[in-house]
Amino acid sequence: MIVDYHMHLRNERCGIDHTVGAVEPFVERARERGVDEIGFTEHVYYFEQTRSFWPWPYYIERCHFDLDTYVDAVVEAKRRGMPVKLGLEVDWAGERADELAEVLAPYPWDFLLGSVHMVDDHAIDNGPGLWAELPEDEVWQRYVETLSAAARSGHFDVLSHPDLAKIYGVRGSDEQYRELADAVDESGVALEISTAGLRKPVAELYPDARLLQLSSAPVTFASDAHEPVLVGEDFEGAVAFARANGRDTVSVFDGRVRRQEPLG
Repeated sequence: MIVDYHMHLRNERCGIDHTVGAVEPFVERARERGVDEIGFTEHVYYFEQTRSFWPWPYYIERCHFDLDTYVDAVVEAKRRGMPVKLGLEVDWAGERADELAEVLAPYPWDFLLGSVHMVDDHAIDNGPGLWAELPEDEVWQRYVETLSAAARSGHFDVLSHPDLAKIYGVRGSDEQYRELADAVDESGVALEISTAGLRKPVAELYPDARLLQLSSAPVTFASDAHEPVLVGEDFEGAVAFARANGRDTVSVFDGRVRRQEPLG
């Protein structure tokens, strides 16, 4: 089985479009690329129900969509028999993570992605930001500590792009990958193998092979598609990478319950 469990519901003509009609092109592209099931995972900060959690202007400027409309569109697509799952990409909210989890709890999620984009009020993937203020190793350490806290929180089913801090080609140490692997294994969270990194300056998959080698975590696959054409992109290489690092099953989610299916 092949899944693509990270994408954002968009209309190629007009951008964000949380409707059933926008789901269909993603499903068609998945079918063309041999992807059995896809999961929509809109950014949590796009929804007005979460506005109070974000101190950053970039998030607040985008926080004006309705979470119920998004959920209803994906649920309706499921009702019509499309091979889709309902997810959300949830930024780590630190001390307010429990509160955010309470806001999200009433919805029928199949899985929740845990993401860290912001470290010390800077976007880790939007340089120079924190990279200009601190030594590279210190930036990496703060990222690892933040993502480890997210993993151990119990709020997430999968960690998305779990070494995003390497986006500009600065890689963490073996010790930092071991620290993250320990947090992942203690929490039981799955890891996302993401082809999005191939489209970034680092030009390689997320995560580094070291994380898969140091951790026993199960995996999902992700394109992080913001348009239908990217669904399942470069998955042949991602599957080969998973196998080379000891994974022969893929995690599949229903109602936040995980099961393992044979890979491929």
